[in-house]
Amino acid sequence: MKYLRAIIRIVFFFGSTFGLYGLWWVGDFIIPNKQYWRQIIFRTWARWYVKSAGIEIEVLGDKPKPPFFLVSNHLSYTDIPVLRAVVESVFVAKGDIEGWFAAGKMVGDIGNIYIDRENNRDIPRAGAAILETIGKGEGVIVFPEGTSTKGDKVLPFNSSFFEFASQTDLPIQYASITYQIDDKSKKPSELICWWDDTSFIAHLWRFFQLRGCKAIVNFGSEPVVEPNRKKLAKELWSRVNDKFIPVL
Repeated sequence: MKYLRAIIRIVFFFGSTFGLYGLWWVGDFIIPNKQYWRQIIFRTWARWYVKSAGIEIEVLGDKPKPPFFLVSNHLSYTDIPVLRAVVESVFVAKGDIEGWFAAGKMVGDIGNIYIDRENNRDIPRAGAAILETIGKGEGVIVFPEGTSTKGDKVLPFNSSFFEFASQTDLPIQYASITYQIDDKSKKPSELICWWDDTSFIAHLWRFFQLRGCKAIVNFGSEPVVEPNRKKLAKELWSRVNDKFIPVL
């Protein structure tokens, strides 16, 4: 049964992803408000993913309304549809995704911002793009750990992500995300978190075999403003870490 479930979900995932992208492409030519249309497509994709994967989302705290800049810990590719299903936003994505076949173009076309984390000279450009996106009334989410983890702890935040925010006194919202499953014989740190060398397709196949899971998104109450980027990174890490529930 679990294999049939995974097959159905994978077919739906790729079918809905490419189908919605095609719908966006057509609508982009005829719909004047391209930002609004893009957000509709992204939101629909995220909610379809969450529903088809059997994910129950519990939201704690007050979710921010656009425009905003928000940071969160990072556990899996599933963080993206879960967060996007909850708040209107785009994401800051690592630059190597841009080179992925088909996916790289779709991720960029839907409004997400690429950043080359290995090149410090790319950070000012990405910061300017983030500010421009926020200026257009959109929310932007970044994962400052720089990688996804197995959920045992929150890694230190990369302070370079906050250079532009510290220079502009930009208020930064924060949230933590975690996952739980009812079957105690299974480990969500292996089935949901994507942190080892397993390929995306192999991990997706493993994840889609689960009957379902629960995602808990806990939003902070007050945004953080700090002119020193290193202090800002430490303060945001501390607040996210305080709310974080380890994935066991």
